[in-house]
Amino acid sequence: MVFSSFEFLFRFLPAFLIIYFITPKKFRNAVLFLGSIAFYTYGEAQYVLLLLASVTVNYVIARSMYKTPEDGRGRRQAVLLVLALCYDFGMLFFFKYSGLTTKLPLGISFYTFQIAAYVIDVYRGIVPAEKSYVNLGTYLTMFPQLIAGPIVNYTEVSSCLKRRTVTARDFESGIRILVIGLGSKVIIADRVGMLWNNVQTIGFNSISTPLAWLGAVAYSMELYFDFAGYSMMAIGLGKMLGFQIPVNFRFPYISKSVTEFWRRWHITLGRWFRDYVYIPLGGSRKGRLRTMFNLFAVWILTALWHGAGYNFLIWGGMLLGALFLEKLFLLPFLQKSKVIGHVYLLLFVPVTWMAFTITDVHQLGIYLTRMFPFVNAHTGMVNSMDYIKYLKDYDSLLAMGVLFATPVPAVIYGRIKRGLLGTLAIAVIFALSMYYLAVSANNPFLYFNF
Repeated sequence: MVFSSFEFLFRFLPAFLIIYFITPKKFRNAVLFLGSIAFYTYGEAQYVLLLLASVTVNYVIARSMYKTPEDGRGRRQAVLLVLALCYDFGMLFFFKYSGLTTKLPLGISFYTFQIAAYVIDVYRGIVPAEKSYVNLGTYLTMFPQLIAGPIVNYTEVSSCLKRRTVTARDFESGIRILVIGLGSKVIIADRVGMLWNNVQTIGFNSISTPLAWLGAVAYSMELYFDFAGYSMMAIGLGKMLGFQIPVNFRFPYISKSVTEFWRRWHITLGRWFRDYVYIPLGGSRKGRLRTMFNLFAVWILTALWHGAGYNFLIWGGMLLGALFLEKLFLLPFLQKSKVIGHVYLLLFVPVTWMAFTITDVHQLGIYLTRMFPFVNAHTGMVNSMDYIKYLKDYDSLLAMGVLFATPVPAVIYGRIKRGLLGTLAIAVIFALSMYYLAVSANNPFLYFNF
């Protein structure tokens, strides 16, 4: 049951909201907890006990571990922390990397990182251990962000778990954000993704260099609008329920460097690695060589978080190489230039996304030689005019993607959103989304695979 489906939008969500808002406030966490479990069970019944086990194990260990900051941290707390992390990451490793299971439990990468952050923060004394099992369960399983993030820190919602109020304006604002996220997914991501599907269907040996680049651009847009759309829907749903879910994307394709791009893309995952890996290893405080090692550790783990395939290691290696060069000497030059940095970013990132999505390393090699035919003397020019047909079919959609990947539409909407034009814009997005949902196949969000 994905957010971009009639089943969610017109069955689950209305029924849940009615029950949620007629319930007295002190019982709403229980309703949200049970509703989220029902939501998860509908799509992944065989793994719902694994999700509840994550809540239970970490609840018990955190309660046993907690001491006030004045009490300090003893050996017992350290042992309990290691025990919790071994369980959390052990389950993630078993299902994701052991090869002993054929299916990845839905959302396990996201909720594992979220609950691990909570336990670490309890150990550090940043937050007290949650005394209510229902509150902790609500935090971890909240359906707006359970399946694909954003990864929410406990500190961001702890006060709302105790007490929250939803005003009419909050609810309306949440609906608007939800609709915009839905439009990003259904109107842009799913439709531009058909171009990438066409390129895959043709076969990488049979595409020209321009079509290879066109396919890479199409996938780059699909991934962005799909994942950013899901994150916006999660934020909108959270707002409707009284929670402030953090922003996960800030127009990454307007960046001037890979460093900046990854501060704008999947922000909550980058924050997690920064707070729980990079800074504990020393960050950039212990010299250039140690900084490089810390970056290496972060990006190896980032690649492995996405999957165990060699293609993810290649993807992570490409990004790590760019980050190293930027740290060493390139970044000041890119930041100073008004054009070169953007061109560099927009040429480099689509290449990395090909390594991200093409899991067969041999096929990845073929695709890259199509993108860069001069690196292989045996690569001939094939179907040199094939891109023209697809450019004609998708030119307006690609132009729309380029426009909405910039802040311009958001700035314009920000000025008109409280007036009639803003309401009309939301109505048009919703109507178009319903139309494309009715005539298209139901496409799950891409990050459900992780």
